[in-house]
Amino acid sequence: MSIKKLLDVSLEAGREIFDVYEKDIEVETKEDDSPLTQADQRSHQAIMNGLQTAYSDIPVLSEEGTDIPYEERKDWTQFFLVDPLDGTKEFIKKNGEFTVNIALIEGKYPTLGVIYAPVLDTFYFGREGVGAFKLEDASKKDIVNDEALVSASIRLPEVDDADVINVVASRSHMSAETEEFIEELLCGNYEVDVVTAGSSLKFCLVAEGKADYYPRYAPTMEWDTGAGQAIVEAAGGKVIRHEDNERFYYNRENLRNGWFLVENRDV
Repeated sequence: MSIKKLLDVSLEAGREIFDVYEKDIEVETKEDDSPLTQADQRSHQAIMNGLQTAYSDIPVLSEEGTDIPYEERKDWTQFFLVDPLDGTKEFIKKNGEFTVNIALIEGKYPTLGVIYAPVLDTFYFGREGVGAFKLEDASKKDIVNDEALVSASIRLPEVDDADVINVVASRSHMSAETEEFIEELLCGNYEVDVVTAGSSLKFCLVAEGKADYYPRYAPTMEWDTGAGQAIVEAAGGKVIRHEDNERFYYNRENLRNGWFLVENRDV
């Protein structure tokens, strides 16, 4: 599996998103009341075209794709899990904090994940057994293969501040339970800073070492977390289910995630 190929696909999706981003954004509403833009759909199409051309034998489960019944996907041994535009609310606000997410799920777990932030022009990637990396100015680099991609990138984590605990919280969603988690750290006499970010950039902050914890005690879907989990785990972190402290897994019958905690340190 070529990460360079996933970089190419992500950059193409980013170009489609940018074309819409620079215009007046028209917003539709999906059945679950979440927003949908032309950028979501154009990015989805670019990713589907790219993945199906390069890896026609690997099925794709995308937020904007058709609803694939559990009976059909329960026997998949591997598949791509895609969010063509994670952070649609951030996209509509035009604050730049939205991403393209692609994960490879093998069995029940992500083994490879890429996240591209078009406005930041930063490409994060992580692969089981290889590590996690960040490529800045991604669209401007001349990358010919995976080896060149790794060489041009920064290995993660790149920050280690043991004196302060950084907790990353959602730009758009801060639940009471998240506030309680922060309060518990404060009661433990730790110095705590709260860092806010939109979309899967929260996972990236943990992978970079700029945040120690990302508690998510609010609803998400599988495509929101697959790529981020792969990158965090490749950087040495964990994504843990709230209800049983087990590793987060995928391709469940109900694609809605339960609560979870992303961490890269123990206190």
